Amino acid sequence: MLRGYELYRAEAANAQTIERFGHGTPDDWIERHVYAGHANWGIALLLVIDLALFGVIGLTVWAAQMAWTPVMAAGVINGAGHFWGYRNFESPDASTNLLPWGLLIAGEELHNNHHTYPTSARLSVKRYEFDIGWFYIRSLERLGLAKVKKHRPRVKLGEIRPVADGRNLEALIQNRFELMAAYGKSMRQMLLAEAASWNGRRLGEGVLRAAKAWIHRDAENIPAAVLPKLQAIRTAIPSLDQMVVMREELRALWQNRARTQDQLVADLQSWCQRAEASGVAALQEFSLRLRAVRV
Repeated sequence: MLRGYELYRAEAANAQTIERFGHGTPDDWIERHVYAGHANWGIALLLVIDLALFGVIGLTVWAAQMAWTPVMAAGVINGAGHFWGYRNFESPDASTNLLPWGLLIAGEELHNNHHTYPTSARLSVKRYEFDIGWFYIRSLERLGLAKVKKHRPRVKLGEIRPVADGRNLEALIQNRFELMAAYGKSMRQMLLAEAASWNGRRLGEGVLRAAKAWIHRDAENIPAAVLPKLQAIRTAIPSLDQMVVMREELRALWQNRARTQDQLVADLQSWCQRAEASGVAALQEFSLRLRAVRV
């Protein structure tokens, strides 16, 4: 919890870090001569304001404010937000959403969403998620005091093309997190449907629970102890095994940087042909969606 705060303070003095991650932030006279040179003035000014507003109790208010960011942001968000919670997307890290309601830290509780779309002004992505930071931003925008520069990409569907082309490939790569989340949802639905009438329950409920939690995850993120359980499920449900194999093949389209654009388009076309010839409804439907997705 406290180590995170120490790391933040250390990096604040690293000129290379500031140059790299401070791009686009204000660099005017006030920033250079007031904020950068007198960082502690803000802390002292806040103490004066708290005492003026609340009297002696203002000391307690000030202490809570001083602890809030290092404990909640550096500790809870960068600690618990990579350990406990749920994930909407397979971002290349361990980030999680702590709660579907981002009320305490301006929406940062939706940390998996933030890591997936780090430049988006809005951190909520599901209908049941609420990002109070986005509420503030929209309120300021309506008053003409702010302007939203970036949103997360949204999947757009058009006509289903006869054959997947470069535009489909571009749209797939741009919307890969959302599309793969939909693919993962199809896998879990297949698992539940098969399990309802599956005669292989001799493998135990532990295997089924492990499959529900991990079958849709990226291969490198699955714990080694879980792999035998997933293999048991995949052996029992061949159609699910095929979806797992083809999921990894699909991920290779944006991971393999050695292949040219034309080669990747050919790979996508081959993937769609095999998916539609597989006899697996979920694969067939997803392939049709890929041929309809556009930027």
